Amino acid sequence: MKGRQIILDHIEGREAAALMVDGQLDDILVDGDAPRPGTVYRAIADRPVKGQGGMFLKTPDGPAFLRQVKGLAPGQALLVQVTGYAEPGKAIPVTQKLLFKSRFAIVTPDAPGLNISRAIRDEDTRDTLLEIAHDVAGDADMGLILRSACDGADEDEIAEDIAAMLDLARAVLKDTEGGAELLAEGDGPHVAAWRDWSDPAEIVTEAGSFETHGVLDALEEAQGPRVPLGGGASLFVEPTRALVAVDVNTGADTSPASGLKANMATAKLLPRALRVRGLGGQIVVDLAPMPKKDRRAFESALRAAFRRDTIDTTLVGWTPLGHYELQRKNARIALSEVLS
Repeated sequence: MKGRQIILDHIEGREAAALMVDGQLDDILVDGDAPRPGTVYRAIADRPVKGQGGMFLKTPDGPAFLRQVKGLAPGQALLVQVTGYAEPGKAIPVTQKLLFKSRFAIVTPDAPGLNISRAIRDEDTRDTLLEIAHDVAGDADMGLILRSACDGADEDEIAEDIAAMLDLARAVLKDTEGGAELLAEGDGPHVAAWRDWSDPAEIVTEAGSFETHGVLDALEEAQGPRVPLGGGASLFVEPTRALVAVDVNTGADTSPASGLKANMATAKLLPRALRVRGLGGQIVVDLAPMPKKDRRAFESALRAAFRRDTIDTTLVGWTPLGHYELQRKNARIALSEVLS
């Protein structure tokens, strides 16, 4: 089926949202037992980690870990926000740089200034958005980012969204006294889908729609490691305890150009393969053989593909053995945990 569909349903009793693009699963959000990314706590500093510049914190949902700590003493209260999902047995990852994010607006208390998405290029639209922002948030001492979803949206809805995020930010920021407490819960999959999947799409909300629209079949396929690349080539995505290993194979094609073709296809499809499997952390790609002169073209294609991805990914570079390394935020629950 051509086009985009946002399908809201449940998997094994858990709230879930799927994005289908031209009949293929492009993204999946599933609620879990761990604190949702975006959750804000008033946490209590517990104990520093010597040599790592971090500190363990106490929260209502268990220990959290904060990196790059300066001037923080045990017992001190501070506001932190969950940045992703913790690996099994590890503390909740948090940051002191709070973001209050909705469909049209992101309020940034620690980064003053007004910014409009570069995806909005029409000058008249940008001027209108600036007027809305100044009318609603002109006297705010916090930063504001207007997202690409503002393009073509109703002006009153944009203004209401900005005001709601400012009110939430002010309420949270003043609640600094007391013990460990949850101050704002992160968005669930249905709200996160509305917030982040803003391109035009058909919305499907009927119970059982994951089965009728092919989502369950796509998830079953994604439980396997193989991703077809076309022309008989394929890549295999396999998580281990230490990292995610990606292996690229050309299949039966033994022509001189087969390696480059398979690697370029990998660059295009790797973000989606990782996204739907909920995989992050350290990623090592064992590419098909290709001349070193073609590495720059591969890197450019990979950079372009991850630029369109919503999950923070750092392209680290080549190893002495010719592998390519990436570091990716753990922003999804691993599919193996969801369907276990």
